[in-house]
Amino acid sequence: MDIIRLIIKILQNIGKVISGCYWYRNIYKFFGLFTTRKFKETTKLHKYAVLVAARNEETVIGQLVDSIRKQDYPSELVDIFVVADNCTDSTAQIARQLGAICYERDDKEHKTKGFALQFLVECIRQDYGIESYDGYFIFDADNLLKQDYITRMNESFAAGEKIVTSYRNTKNFDDNWISASYGVHWLRTVRNEHRARSFFHLATRIQGTGFLFAHEVIKDGWNYTSLTEDRAFCADAVANGYKISYNNKAEFYDEQPVDMKIAMRQRIRWAKGHLQALAETGPQLLWHIFYTGGRANQSEEAKKASVFKRFINNIRLRFMSFDMLTVVFPNSLFSVFKRWIVYALRCVLIFGPGLKIASNYGPDFIADFLKLIGYNPVYKFGFPATTLLLILTVGWVVEGYLKGIFTAAYVYIFEHKRIKKIKWYRKIWFCITFPIFDQIGKLAMIIALFTKVEWKPIPHKAAIAIDELNPETK
Repeated sequence: MDIIRLIIKILQNIGKVISGCYWYRNIYKFFGLFTTRKFKETTKLHKYAVLVAARNEETVIGQLVDSIRKQDYPSELVDIFVVADNCTDSTAQIARQLGAICYERDDKEHKTKGFALQFLVECIRQDYGIESYDGYFIFDADNLLKQDYITRMNESFAAGEKIVTSYRNTKNFDDNWISASYGVHWLRTVRNEHRARSFFHLATRIQGTGFLFAHEVIKDGWNYTSLTEDRAFCADAVANGYKISYNNKAEFYDEQPVDMKIAMRQRIRWAKGHLQALAETGPQLLWHIFYTGGRANQSEEAKKASVFKRFINNIRLRFMSFDMLTVVFPNSLFSVFKRWIVYALRCVLIFGPGLKIASNYGPDFIADFLKLIGYNPVYKFGFPATTLLLILTVGWVVEGYLKGIFTAAYVYIFEHKRIKKIKWYRKIWFCITFPIFDQIGKLAMIIALFTKVEWKPIPHKAAIAIDELNPETK
């Protein structure tokens, strides 16, 4: 029994160390509540390419291209490139009819979005040259852009940012609790991570779509082909010294799943991709915490900076590497396993041979608690210990659930001006059901750890035009 108690103590201490590594994120949450980085208006205009990987997206591709054409940014400075990836519908024809440059790809073996983008970038290199465009946007076919989206992102680009992400809203927020949970999930990241990291000039994370990067980032091609190419992209970017900023005024919409089967499939893919990203970039990020190799000051601007600023850049990169390592590390997976292993071991202590030596628990919280309420752990350990374990289990579940409800309520309160109008009673329902979404994510991580996962497209059916979401674009 002493071995069991020792294992419990070791696991608890490891958990405390790992949890301590995430404590600093409370600073993000605090500052994200009040502020984020703001970018000045600019007259400096850049030329951009918009990259879209689409597989059988004839229902929505037209609305995306239309929202890009309606931008208040000079249209001659924006070219739209679509890769019709293994399509069996009219995605390519619609894209071309609306003025997009469309390449068709037929490769049934390499199916991920990353492979499609790799193909598209190589086509642009051959036909136009990577440096023909100052920057590249990446969108999914179901996305819609507010009228000033590119103008706002250009302000960040003109300010010297090489990689910028944006405000991700949901066009079908109120379809059901699943789509609403996705919407809250994205805005939670905005509030808890993007806003503060941008304010402190650090690196936030890319989440699939709605981001911009300088041509130099892909000078050697698009090399991110895992199940979650976005996670690999931003981890590699940080490992190479790039900040990833956030523009709070650049807003776009995308469609969220409404079917549990589709949602579960997507979450499992995300989970597997996150594990792949850890294996691919984790060691490099860990190494750069201690040794950067001068990556923080490779740009021409940095080389001309003062010694003090170069020193600050180096410290910033070390911290960004640590920060991104906490992103790619599957903390939720470790937390689940740690909790259940400790739970199982405590059950052994309570219901097993440990009953006879319960008086020797010393600092063990169960024995101490029983003594505090007047029970002798040696003679009356069985019933009260079982009751206490049940109380603690229920409390553990309820605590986590209430935190999820609070998070959703927080998002609805502080982002109410940008979330489409939803009846108050539906908001309450969506808050109550949001914690289920987080638990699905934890379950998906466990499944992904033990199963082979293949990339499959997420169907998009919400053929909503940007005019319907933002009448001012008409």
